[in-house]
Amino acid sequence: MNQHAYDVIIIGAGAAGMMCAAIAGQRGRKVLVVDHAKAAGEKIRISGGGRCNFTNLYCEPKNFISQNPHFCKSALAGYCPQGFIDLVDSYGIAWHEKTKGQLFCDGRSTQIVSLLRTECAKGGAVFALECAIDNIAKSDRGFSVSSDRGDFTAAALVVACGGPSIPKMGASGFGYEIARQFGLEIIEPQAALVPLTFTDALKEPIKALAGVSANVAVSCNGTRFDEALLFTHRGLSGPAILQISSYWRQGDSICVDFAPQGGVLAGLKAARIATPKQSPAAYLSNQLPARLVQFLVPPTLPSRLADTSNENLDMLSAQVKAWTAKPAGCEGFRTAEVTRGGVDTAGLSSKSMEARDVPGLYFIGEVVDVTGHLGGHNFQWAWASGAAAARAL
Repeated sequence: MNQHAYDVIIIGAGAAGMMCAAIAGQRGRKVLVVDHAKAAGEKIRISGGGRCNFTNLYCEPKNFISQNPHFCKSALAGYCPQGFIDLVDSYGIAWHEKTKGQLFCDGRSTQIVSLLRTECAKGGAVFALECAIDNIAKSDRGFSVSSDRGDFTAAALVVACGGPSIPKMGASGFGYEIARQFGLEIIEPQAALVPLTFTDALKEPIKALAGVSANVAVSCNGTRFDEALLFTHRGLSGPAILQISSYWRQGDSICVDFAPQGGVLAGLKAARIATPKQSPAAYLSNQLPARLVQFLVPPTLPSRLADTSNENLDMLSAQVKAWTAKPAGCEGFRTAEVTRGGVDTAGLSSKSMEARDVPGLYFIGEVVDVTGHLGGHNFQWAWASGAAAARAL
């Protein structure tokens, strides 16, 4: 066999690509992994603050967004979180649950990259890094890939090169170009898990709150997340905002409950009786950051609870429990953790990730129109979709 001939060529040395390469190689397939980056698994390396939130104990189909919400079910059922946890444990990598089932390495995320590279090596997978692809073509015998490192052929081609989120790391829409070349549709890619920004009259007041955080419930388009919110110099961030950003669309408003655990109105009325000389702001400052209270309490409100009418207390409670604002936009792909949208699942097999009309062509990971919630779900999709394709190769 020519040294440039393989059973499988995988484009993308990220989480999904390496997972697929490891399993396919250990199944006896001759695998080549091609990537233009200098190192494999760069998004793994920077993930989770450098500790890699590698899966979530409670990962389920409901944690994913797609035009077809049922598409992810088969792959996720075929490779569940415990499968990757067992793999991590077999390498002696210590981990911990941070919150809500989110699992992180105790050490550095490079441990996960090393694990995947070792698993790939076990199956004899070859890596061609810093390799620029010039052309991809299909023939009766399979696929040919022309690059600045030579020409390669394989019976199967797996596209695992992600979406355009975090372009400074080389992310692009190359996977979509391949999909279009072979006749697959693309659901419009959008930045997801991304901070929201303001440019209107709210910009300056919000900018003054930069650094303030609070545990909130934020909702948009019928979806709600109870997590932390962080004010920034440009708008809103933190887990709650990153989560809701995947459901937010340009022109939508978001609603924030700054006291999701408590009945603010009842508390204010009780305080008006118990401590009538206390100001509304002083009462709220026992529950919320002082700068946030200053932002939420109108300056026209009476200085004492005793002088504050029921109407004003209703208004203040609504401000705390249902603060509504319309973001001007988001930070975009520059800081987005993932891409919403991608290769339309209507053209793919949910069991194998193979293109229905192009035998031997597979799409896995972020390039597909399957986007997970924050908290390890996108990595689990990478492992699961990569494993599904590898088992079919």
